[in-house]
Amino acid sequence: MTQDGPQVVTSRDNALLKELRRLAQDSTAYRKQGRIWLEGDHLCRAALAHGLKPTLAVFAESFWPQARTEWRTAAAKTVLVADSLFNGLSGLESPAPMAFVIDLPSAPALDPNAASVILDRVQDAGNVGAILRSAGAFGFRQVIALKGTAALWSAKVLRAGMGAHFGLRLLESAEPAVLAALAVPILMTSSHHGDTLHQATLPWPCAWALGHEGQGVGDAVRAFASQTVRIVQPGGEESLNVACAAAICLHASAIAHAG
Repeated sequence: MTQDGPQVVTSRDNALLKELRRLAQDSTAYRKQGRIWLEGDHLCRAALAHGLKPTLAVFAESFWPQARTEWRTAAAKTVLVADSLFNGLSGLESPAPMAFVIDLPSAPALDPNAASVILDRVQDAGNVGAILRSAGAFGFRQVIALKGTAALWSAKVLRAGMGAHFGLRLLESAEPAVLAALAVPILMTSSHHGDTLHQATLPWPCAWALGHEGQGVGDAVRAFASQTVRIVQPGGEESLNVACAAAICLHASAIAHAG
C-alpha cells in the first residue's frame, strides 16, 4: 500500500477517472498523456517482470482485499474505483479487476543491424499485437511501425501483445525512408511471386516487411526489399491473415538461423 493509503473514487465525474477512461478507450490518448494503460494481471505481471515501475495502480474496490502484495505495493499511488465505475473504464467484455499506468517509454533510435519486423499500414490492433508476440518469440527484437499502422501502445494492441511489448525495441509512426538506414536485408511475401518459403535461403539477421491487410506491402516499402518469397497454400486460399503469415515467416527465419 502507498504511504498515505489508497485513494477511493466513487464519482463518475472524478477528473482522474476521466483521464483514465480516455487512456483506456482512445487508441492515441497515450501520446497526449505520455503514459499507457495496462489492464489485467497478465500485462501487469509482465511489466513488473521487465523491471517497469507503474506510476499508478488501479483496482476495482471489491478486488483490493484479494490483490497480491506485490501488486498492492507496486506503484507510488494506488486508486480504488467503485466496481461499476471500473467496469466503465475497461475495454474488455469481461473487465479485469486491476490495471497499472506506466510512463510511455522513450522512443528508441533505430538499430540498423537488428533482426526486425516492418509493419506497413497494418491496421487491425489484434493483428499488430499478435505480430509483436511472434517477433518476440522468434528473436526479432526491433519493430518498425510505419505511419498508418495501428498505434503500438494503444490498450487494444497491448492486450493482443500479451506483454511482448516490454521485450521489444519499438519505433512507431516512421516514414518508409527510414528503411534506408537498415543494414540488414529486407524480405517480403507475395501471393504469386518469389521462391517458396520452405525452399528459400533466408539471411540472418534480416527484416520482414508485412503489409496492410487488404493491400499488402506498399510500393514505398517494396522498393527496399531484396528478396520476395511466397508461402505454399495447398488448401487453395487466396491469401493468409497477415498475423498468420508473419508467424510462419518469422518462425522460418528462426529455424534457418538455429540450423
